[in-house]
Amino acid sequence: MDLARLSDDIEVVSDGYARAHGFTRDDTWFLLKLQEEVGELTQAFLMRSGQARAKGHSRRELEDRFGAELADVLCHVVLMARHHGVDLAEQVDRKWLVWHPDRVAGGVDDATGHPESADQAL
Repeated sequence: MDLARLSDDIEVVSDGYARAHGFTRDDTWFLLKLQEEVGELTQAFLMRSGQARAKGHSRRELEDRFGAELADVLCHVVLMARHHGVDLAEQVDRKWLVWHPDRVAGGVDDATGHPESADQAL
């Protein structure tokens, strides 16, 4: 998946939704919308795991809802990063992928100079 292309596509959808419903996507909106989606993911998780009422939903519907809420959270993380000018691909590479066994096995990645120490935490 090309994260830059995904970001462009998500932006088009989100911007169109905001215009259609007459609201402004500002710093606060991006954070609160992400928080809202994390709450909906939590509810879907609890329903799926039997820790909340299923509200008449079938097992398949609960699975679908859980997946859909994960997608919502991902999309809102991408939107928030884009809004704040954060290159998520670069940050994932620097924060997570530096610890990939193919990189760590050789010591330090020549391109990034990471990992700097074994104490660096995810």
